[in-house]
Formats: sequence, structure tokens, C-alpha cells
Amino acid sequence: MLLFENVQKQYGAYTALNIDRFTIDDGIVWLQGENGSGKTTLLKIIAGLLPFKGDIIINSTYSIKKRRQQFVRLVNYAETEPMYPDFLTAAELVKLYCHAKKGSIQDTEYLLQQLHVYDAYKKPVATYSSGMVKKLSIALAFIGNPAWILLDEPLVTADVAAVQTICALIQNRHKQGTNFLITSHQAFYAGQLLFTSSLMASGQTIASIQI
Repeated sequence: MLLFENVQKQYGAYTALNIDRFTIDDGIVWLQGENGSGKTTLLKIIAGLLPFKGDIIINSTYSIKKRRQQFVRLVNYAETEPMYPDFLTAAELVKLYCHAKKGSIQDTEYLLQQLHVYDAYKKPVATYSSGMVKKLSIALAFIGNPAWILLDEPLVTADVAAVQTICALIQNRHKQGTNFLITSHQAFYAGQLLFTSSLMASGQTIASIQI
């Protein structure tokens, strides 16, 4: 469970988010909303990448303001358009992330095989297509034992086969106890991904809606 308490994020004089108190229950959660509605900002503050006022608490225990180190270890994030230093290889990124998140290199390599990226594992990411970089970012987000994985537009640049694989990976990981908060402008086909709840970002806040 994610609990938001008096969360406010401003860019200069502009208020992007203003959430008095809100709870996101465990599960596979679909976060919808128009461009500029604050979806990416919300994910980034949960991931600990942006400063903000207020607090976010995982499972009534880990506060991002009071227990930041423990909190961020429980949250993994894959952004819409991931960017990595051109000279690094996927192998080097996997080693770095596994060290930081105490994950398994072998498990991550298997994910990359499923996503058809492993053939370029030891090549610099500068040689990757945008779709390959996206799939690499998703594999990196699965490293370790996070309570929540945040996926910002995970289907962007994905072909049909990759979409099916990504949805299967999410479903399988959820069965192991990991929760997901996912943004997507692309519709999921019936039965492709079984969301447990849906949220709408609008008017600087978020609210529950019917799926």
C-alpha cells in the first residue's frame, strides 16, 4: 500500500500535484490521464527522483522522508524514454543495478533473453534501437525485490510480441508479491493485463475510477 500525505509538487509557481491524502492499494494499478496531468511527476516522486512537500509511506512503515534509504530500495522505476550513457553496455548496467538493488544478474539476463535483447548484451547502448533501450529499462526495473515497480508507458515502441512478453512478466511478478503502478495511453486488450484497480490523474490530484 502507498499512502500519500499532503503531497505537493511545484515547478516554480506552477503546482503539478496537490494530494491531501490518498491511498493506492496493492495490486496492478493503471494510472490514466491526459498529457500534462502529472502522471510522470507522480511516478518520479514515488521513485525518489524529485523533491516534493509532504510524505509517501509504503505499508504504513517506510516513509520516504523519514526512512528514505529503505523506501527507495522498495521502489523500481522505468521511465518513458530511458537514457543511459552511450558508452555503457547492457551487461555493465545490469551489474550496476544488481549491486544497488541486490538482485540476480542471472535472472536479469534471462529477462533480457525473453525480451530479445540479450544478443546485444555486451554492446554499447548507443548501438541499440529505441525499442531495445525500452526493453532494457523494463528488465532493469525488475531487478531485486521491490514492493512496487513503476512503469511509465511500458508499451511505447514495443512490437506485438514484446507487448505480450511484458504483460506476462508483469502478471508473473505480481503473483510473486510485487505491485505495479503503470501509465499507458495505449489500450490493453481484454485479458492481456489484469488490472486490479485504475486511477485518473486530473486537476493536480488522483482519484479512483472504475476499470
